[in-house]
Amino acid sequence: MPIPQLALRASLTLAFGAILLSISTPACAATKGDVFFGYSRTGNNTFYPNAGGLNGWELDGQLRWKPFIGIEGDIARYGMGANAAVPHTTTVLFGPKLSLGTAGYKLFGHFLIGGEHSANSSASTPISGGALTYALGAGAEGPIAHFFAWRVQVDRISAINQSPSGGTHARFSTGVVFRF
Repeated sequence: MPIPQLALRASLTLAFGAILLSISTPACAATKGDVFFGYSRTGNNTFYPNAGGLNGWELDGQLRWKPFIGIEGDIARYGMGANAAVPHTTTVLFGPKLSLGTAGYKLFGHFLIGGEHSANSSASTPISGGALTYALGAGAEGPIAHFFAWRVQVDRISAINQSPSGGTHARFSTGVVFRF
C-alpha cells in the first residue's frame, strides 16, 4: 500500500476515534464540544487542474479546551458519483478553532492542516496522489433546537505544492451541528 494511502487511512481512523470518544460522553455540559455533518462543495480546480467544483460531505468534531478555544478534526469526501472520470478527493484536517457567541448563536474561525488524497479511474488526465493541505476559514451557527444548530462556513482550502494557482481555492459547507 502506498504511503499516502496508508497515512490517509491512519488519519481517518484517528479522526473517527476522536469523534466517537467525544460523542460517548452524553452527561457532559453543553459547552464541551460539538459534531457537525453537512453538505460541502469545493471551488473549481481546487486540488488539480481541469477538476471542476466537487460536491460531497463534511464531518467534523470539536472538543473545547478553554471557553473560546477548541481542537477540531475535520474529514470531508468530494466527487461522489458514478462517473469514474470525476476525481474522488478525501481531506483529513486538524487544528485550533476559536469561537464566540451568546444564546446559541456563534461565530468561529479555524486553521486546519492535514492531508488530501485524490484519484479517478478513467479520465483523459488520470489523477492519483496526495498532498499536505490546509484550510483557513470562518463560519456562523444559529440554534434550531436545544442541542442542535445550523452551520454555514467558508474556507480557503489548498493543497500546498499541488493546487493550481489559477484554481478557486474555496470550500463552502452547511449542515447540522450537535452540541454536547
